[in-house]
Amino acid sequence: MKNAWRCIERGILLLGLIGVDVWIWSNATTSVSQLWTNYTFEKQLHTAPIGSAAPRFPVVPVRSVVGRLTIPRLHLSAMVREGDDAGTLQLALGHIPGTAFPGQPGNVGVAGHRDTLFRPLRNIRSSDLIRFETGKGSYFYRVESTHIVKPRDVDVLARSSDDELTLVTCYPFYYVGSAPDRFIVKARQVQERPAGVQAAAVAGG
Repeated sequence: MKNAWRCIERGILLLGLIGVDVWIWSNATTSVSQLWTNYTFEKQLHTAPIGSAAPRFPVVPVRSVVGRLTIPRLHLSAMVREGDDAGTLQLALGHIPGTAFPGQPGNVGVAGHRDTLFRPLRNIRSSDLIRFETGKGSYFYRVESTHIVKPRDVDVLARSSDDELTLVTCYPFYYVGSAPDRFIVKARQVQERPAGVQAAAVAGG
């Protein structure tokens, strides 16, 4: 009997160690991808001229770099790739296909994991500033509200006559397993560089 319990305990310990290893590997993969993508994005910003607004209907391959999203007060800065599949969200935040791109009229949708890049969203506040940098320019949004919805409530990503940004992540933030709800941040686009915002703060410094 004692030998059986020892085998069970060892099995549970082994599973726990495997889980920790998977978590470490997952976070390491995300971090390395973010560092490299951020480096190459910065090089592109400094070598390529900033153009006009994004094309109305751009063709963007899945997992290609869309830009960088920054929320200065939360010290959140993360690269954004095209797509909302598991592989894309393992590497970066994901621009949700079918939603507008920054610089286009309408609703820009961005998704991310609650336990990695979008974990700071648990502390988001109304009026927080969000910056979305692309190769075409920088776009600023001011947070207006947050909501908790069910996964089936996709109306939050519906087309809009306003220029807005919608951030999506799972909820609750500390839920173990597949979270039952979605945490939604709604922000409205503001002028190119909001008055009273220092350059360093806008850049996330």
